Amino acid sequence: MILEIAAYIFFGAFFLIFALVVLFDVLKARKHNQKYHVRKTITAFLFLLPAVILAFFFILLPILFSLGYAFTDAYLLKLDKGFNFVGFKQFEDVFKELSKGKSPLMYAVKNTALFVVLVVPIQIGLALGLALFCSVKLKGRTFFKVCFFVPVAVSLSVTAYLWLYLLDSSSTGMVNSLLGLFGIAPKEYLRDQGVTMVSIVIVSAWQGCGFQMLIFISALSGIRKDLYEAARMDGCNAIQRFFRVTLPGLKPTMIYVLITVFVGACRIIIQPWIMVGPQDNAITISYYMYIEGKEYGLIGYSSAIALLMTLIIGTITFIQRKLLGGSKN
Repeated sequence: MILEIAAYIFFGAFFLIFALVVLFDVLKARKHNQKYHVRKTITAFLFLLPAVILAFFFILLPILFSLGYAFTDAYLLKLDKGFNFVGFKQFEDVFKELSKGKSPLMYAVKNTALFVVLVVPIQIGLALGLALFCSVKLKGRTFFKVCFFVPVAVSLSVTAYLWLYLLDSSSTGMVNSLLGLFGIAPKEYLRDQGVTMVSIVIVSAWQGCGFQMLIFISALSGIRKDLYEAARMDGCNAIQRFFRVTLPGLKPTMIYVLITVFVGACRIIIQPWIMVGPQDNAITISYYMYIEGKEYGLIGYSSAIALLMTLIIGTITFIQRKLLGGSKN
């Protein structure tokens, strides 16, 4: 009940701020003696209203409820009967679980960290390489752009199911069938402790690099051509031009791509969920939160993990921007 009242208050405050923005826009225009069309302005803000409402109900409101549940003993099957405020007990339970040597949460943290460390440089490097390839003036490069971007347009669930069959451990799996032609025995790509996360990393990097490729292509087109000409006149070869001209020109874009890929990697859930299941060698933090909150009904506990995860990701992102000079761009 308390959270519902808070949600209504937050909803009212949200739209009050929206109305104040509209009013401020009108007063600012009149103050500077600018011609102001009230009808056009109202129309513009009405076009924004659906997006604002969706953002409130599907982004801001869930965040509000999650913050509230993190300090309660909320249970999924008993939400209608209410819940109690327990302070930081849920957070204490999280750290107790982490203190255990071989707990599901500890496996989730390790798998997520391993995934992030591997997929971020691989995906960014692959995206940059494809962008450089597609930026070369060659016949049919538009065709290659489309081919590289197609995995992004396909649903992540469909992609996961596709690779689930490609990496099937039996000899009928496509990857094992191809390797069998060279006399290599079938491998357990999605069951072997040592290669499960590596397989998921490869699938994820392949699926997501097309989007970052387009961002890099756009950034590459914005680098001044005369800088390359000057570098050539100074005797720089292709590798030297890449490190002295291309990379510095891509720095603001690189920071943006690094942060977005990092945040997305921390929230991985679909690939291990569909391709492997709740096993210690593939469970991630987001997957663990889903299991605890949806299957076991521990809403308060899973919300506490979500809050801690958000704080950690936010802190690391802030440090990345500071170290890489993102605030200056």
